[in-house]
Amino acid sequence: MKIGILFGGKSAEHEVSCISANSIYNNIDTDKYEVYLIGITKEGKFRHFTGSPDMMLDCSWESAVSDSRVDILGNENPAGIYGTDMSVELDCIFPVLHGPYGEDGRLQGILDYSGIPYVGCKMMSSALCMDKIYTKQILNAEDVRQSRYVVVKKNHDTEDVRGALEGFTYPLFVKPANMGSSVGITKVKNYNELENAIKTAFRYDTKLLIEEGVDAREIEVSVLGNQDDIIVSTPGEIIINDDFYDYETKYVKSTSKLQIPAEITKEQIKEIKEIAEKSYRALECTGLSRVDFFIDRKDGSVILNEINTMPGFTKISMYPKLMEHDGVSYKQLITKLIELSFEQL
Repeated sequence: MKIGILFGGKSAEHEVSCISANSIYNNIDTDKYEVYLIGITKEGKFRHFTGSPDMMLDCSWESAVSDSRVDILGNENPAGIYGTDMSVELDCIFPVLHGPYGEDGRLQGILDYSGIPYVGCKMMSSALCMDKIYTKQILNAEDVRQSRYVVVKKNHDTEDVRGALEGFTYPLFVKPANMGSSVGITKVKNYNELENAIKTAFRYDTKLLIEEGVDAREIEVSVLGNQDDIIVSTPGEIIINDDFYDYETKYVKSTSKLQIPAEITKEQIKEIKEIAEKSYRALECTGLSRVDFFIDRKDGSVILNEINTMPGFTKISMYPKLMEHDGVSYKQLITKLIELSFEQL
């Protein structure tokens, strides 16, 4: 079976995607799958990458691409890679892309149009989960507890924002509505810092949300499966040694650590797993997602933070580590995700 691994992309998470895809390539079951690497440049060009997989780690991969045409839409040919010296029809796509243009439904729509099976959530659920505001609105309707928040649009009035935040307790978190890996997020400790944080978030999106901070532990679960057969992993905890779990803490300084399993009560485990499955179903997720929670340090209550439909996927990332703890090895997980993609047809 011929698998195309898509990586890179136009978003600010291009580098993270390359690292995740490199890890998947190095661990996929090559006895079952013939693998082709397809990089997407920051300009959105699809390229057949033929160099050393290590070039993905420093994002130098663009210097080692073939002249073959990558045809995902399948206009003249089925989805595949076509050139003077090769003609490869792909059986499945594994899109290891994070953030806008990869995880937000746009790519999924193209793949749906092509008709090729692909790993992960479909177009609508990808779009809904990527947009933090729509996610909150849908889960509010499902009575899922979340942090208090205010939506801010590009043409916002500062005084209106101030009024909407009346009664909120600092710190606040200002977030672009459509971004992952904590890109563009600022922790705001007082009102004077708010406007600069809003400007930062607007570099990445035309709308944002301001959330009330919670003194909380950060708990995550991995969800695997389609709507008829869902597995929720043992919860794990992110132990943070910085001010908050931002992009630099995640990918540059590596000062956080993972605690698996999380040291929480049986009641909290049960509640987290039930909410994760309920939310996964409500947003019609398929394939995989990582669901992130807070546990309030004051009263122990469980608060849903967000859902990531294509979480970080290196061997040391939380999603595969949680599945590994529950008996699904990294290689088995990759195989299972590919198998799940064919069930969605």
